[in-house]
Amino acid sequence: MKKLSLISLGILTSLQFFNAQVISSKKWTDLFSYNNVLAMKEDNGKIIAATENGIFYYTISTGEVTKLSKASGLHDVGITAFDYNSQTKVGVIGYANGSLDIITPQEIKYVVDIPIAAGYSGSKSINHVSITGDQAVISVGYGISIFNLKKLEFGDSSFFMTGGGVYEASNEATIFGNKVYSATNSGLKSHEMNITLPVFTTWTTEVPGTFKQIDSESSLLIFSSATSAFIYNNGAPTPLPAAFTNIKDIVISSNNIVVTDGRIYTFGLNGVSLNAVSLGEDCNTAITTTTGKIYGGTILSGIKDEGNNTYKPSGPYSNSSYKVNLYDNNQMLVSSGSRINRYNQGASNPKKPGFYYFNGSEWIYPSYFIGNTGAVNVLDAVINPTDNSEVFFTNYTNNTDRGVFRMKYNPTSKDFDFMKYYPGDFRPSGFATDNQNNLFVSIGFNAGSPAVWIYDKAADNFLLKKIGLSSDGAQKPVVYENMLWMPLPRTNNFLVYDYKNAANLSDDTEYILKDTNGFAGNSKGTLSVAFDKSGDAWIGTDSGLRILANAAAEIKNPDPKVEPIIIEQSGLGEELFRDSQILQVEVDAGNYKWISVDGGGVYYLSADGQQTIKHFTKENSPLPTNSVTDIKVDRKTGKVYFVTFNGIVAYQGDVADVTANFGNVVVYPNPVVYSNFKGKVTIKGLAEKTNIRIADAAGNVIHSAVARGGYYEWDLTNQKGTRVASGIYFVLMTNEDGSDKATAKIAVVN
Repeated sequence: MKKLSLISLGILTSLQFFNAQVISSKKWTDLFSYNNVLAMKEDNGKIIAATENGIFYYTISTGEVTKLSKASGLHDVGITAFDYNSQTKVGVIGYANGSLDIITPQEIKYVVDIPIAAGYSGSKSINHVSITGDQAVISVGYGISIFNLKKLEFGDSSFFMTGGGVYEASNEATIFGNKVYSATNSGLKSHEMNITLPVFTTWTTEVPGTFKQIDSESSLLIFSSATSAFIYNNGAPTPLPAAFTNIKDIVISSNNIVVTDGRIYTFGLNGVSLNAVSLGEDCNTAITTTTGKIYGGTILSGIKDEGNNTYKPSGPYSNSSYKVNLYDNNQMLVSSGSRINRYNQGASNPKKPGFYYFNGSEWIYPSYFIGNTGAVNVLDAVINPTDNSEVFFTNYTNNTDRGVFRMKYNPTSKDFDFMKYYPGDFRPSGFATDNQNNLFVSIGFNAGSPAVWIYDKAADNFLLKKIGLSSDGAQKPVVYENMLWMPLPRTNNFLVYDYKNAANLSDDTEYILKDTNGFAGNSKGTLSVAFDKSGDAWIGTDSGLRILANAAAEIKNPDPKVEPIIIEQSGLGEELFRDSQILQVEVDAGNYKWISVDGGGVYYLSADGQQTIKHFTKENSPLPTNSVTDIKVDRKTGKVYFVTFNGIVAYQGDVADVTANFGNVVVYPNPVVYSNFKGKVTIKGLAEKTNIRIADAAGNVIHSAVARGGYYEWDLTNQKGTRVASGIYFVLMTNEDGSDKATAKIAVVN
C-alpha cells in the first residue's frame, strides 16, 4: 500500500489588482531574460535593477541575486520605466501599455487608470518615472501626470498640446523644489506645482533644444541632449566637461553625476570630472555606489562591474521565444524566430538571437549569433537524435542564409562550434524525430509546394521529398505511428506522410485531409496537431478544432472524417473554439488537453474536451500575452511551459507520470483552513483511473468519485452537496482493477 506524502502549501500573500484579482502563485515560475537592464537604484548595499520583464536585486556583500516578475507578484511585462525611493522603500514600475505597479514593503498595487489626453491616439507607454518624497512624476507621450504615493491616486496632469491636435512627449521629468521640469524635444520646460500646472500654455521653456534625460536631487538639477550634459543652476545651464557622442542616461548617484555614453563618465556634484571607464559593452544606464564603485546596466549581460563581473538571475539571452523542446536531465532548447500570420517570414528580430540552450543548470547562448551579419530567423532547434552533443536549427528566411545548420556543444568553452550548413532554396519550419532516430524537417516553400527533408546520417545530408500539393506553407510536424503529421497553414489542408522506411522514398504514401474531410469551410489552414492516449489526432486550425478519431487507422480509409467537439451551452449544442485560431495543442500524462487560442490565452480541458478545467489569460495569470506560440508538458514532473514572443513562463501542473498504479500521492493544501483557503483540495499522484471514497472519523462514506488522469479536486462537500464539518477525513483509493491501493488524511478547519 502506498503511503501518503503530506505537504502544506501556503497561499502566496495576495498581490492584487485594484479589483483584487490575483495573478501569481507558487505554482508559477518565469524563464525570462534579465540581460537588458533599463534602470538601477542602490539601497543599503543592494542594487535594484529593472529589466524588460521584471526587476532583480543584487546584494553586493553576498552576491545574492533575487528576482520579482509577473510570476511572483508583478502584474505585467514590458517594463519601460522604473524609480525607487530608498527612504520610503517605495518603487514605481511603468509599463509599455501605460499601466503602473506601485511596490511598497506591504504590497504591490496595480494602477491602470493613468490620465489620457482627449483625442490622443499615440503610444501609451510610460517613458519615465521620477520619485521625489511621496510624489512621482510620470512622463508619457502626451505630457506628465503627478501620482501621490501615499494616497495611491493621481493628482494634476498636464497634456503637452502644441496645437492642431498635436501632443509633445515628455521624454523624462522630475520634481525639483516646487517645480516640475520636463525634458522634451523642444526644450527643457518647467512649471510650479500650483493650480495652473495642467495648463500647458503656462509652462516655461527654460532652455530651448532637444533634450532626452533629466534627474535631480535636493540641491541639483541635471539634464542632457544626445551629445551634451548640463548642470542647471539659477536659470543657467553649465555643460559637463566631456565630449559625448550618444548619451543613454544621466543620473545623480551617491553624490556623483553619472553619464552613460559609449563609456561611463562620473563627475562631482560641482561638475568636476572624476573618471571615465568602459565596461566593454553597451550600457543603458550606470550608477556609483556609496563605496565609489561603478556598476553598469548593460543591454546583454545584466549588471556589470569594472572587473568584468556580471550579476543577473538565470535566464535565456532574450525574451523573444517561439518554440521550445524539452529533453532529459532538464535540458531545453528555445528557438527565437518570428512569423507574421503564422506562416510568412515577417521581420525577424533585429537582435538576431537565434536559439538558447539550457544544459540543466545554466543557460548557454551561442557566440555564433553575436554580431552575425546574415539573416537569422530560427523557428526550431533540436538535439541531434544520434549525437546529443549536437544541435540542428532551421533558418527560415527569404535570404541566401535559409536552410538547416548543425552545431556542436563545447562543454569546456560553454559555447557551440559551427559544424555544417545545409542550404536549400526553400524555407525550413520545424523538426520531428522518431524512435529510430530519424530526423525530419518540414519545408514551407519548395517551388510553391510543401516538402519534407529527411536526414541521411551516412551521407550527412538531407533527402528531399516533394509533396504534390499547391501550398507554400508548413508548420512544425509531429511523428506518430511511423507517420509524419504536418499542418499546412496557407491552405485548408493537412498532410500525413507515411514514410515507412525513411531511407527509401519510393515506397512512401501521402494522405491529404481537406475541407471535404470535415475542416471548416472558412478555415485558411491548419496550424497544430497533437495525439492523445486514445490515438486521436487533435488538429488545431485557423477556424476551430477538429478531432480525427483513431487517427493512424482512420487516415488510411478512403474518406476519413475530422469532427468538431460539440458542447452544450444553455441547452444548445455549440462547437468548441468555433472560428478560433488554435496555435498549439498539447496532451499531458493524464490525457488532459492544453489548447492555445490566438488572442484567447490557454485552456486546460478534460480528456474529452467537454469540460474547461482552467483558463489562463494575460489578465488572470503570469502569461506575458494571450497568444501562446508553443506549449510543452514535462510528463515526469507535470510542469507546463508556455512560450510567447514576450518570454516563457511555467506552471506546475497536478498531473505527472500517470500509470495504471499510484505514484506519490499528495494532498494540498492540508490542513484546509477556511479562513486561509476557500478553493478545492487537490489530490495528485493517482492512478490513471482511481476509485475514491472519502469517509469521516466514524467511518461513514460522505463522498465518492472516479478520478481519471492522475489527480482529483474535492470541493469539501458531502453527498448532499453541503460543506463538511471540521474534522479529519480519510481518503480510500483503489486503481481500476483493485491491484493497487492508497490512503490519505485531510484535516478540515472551518
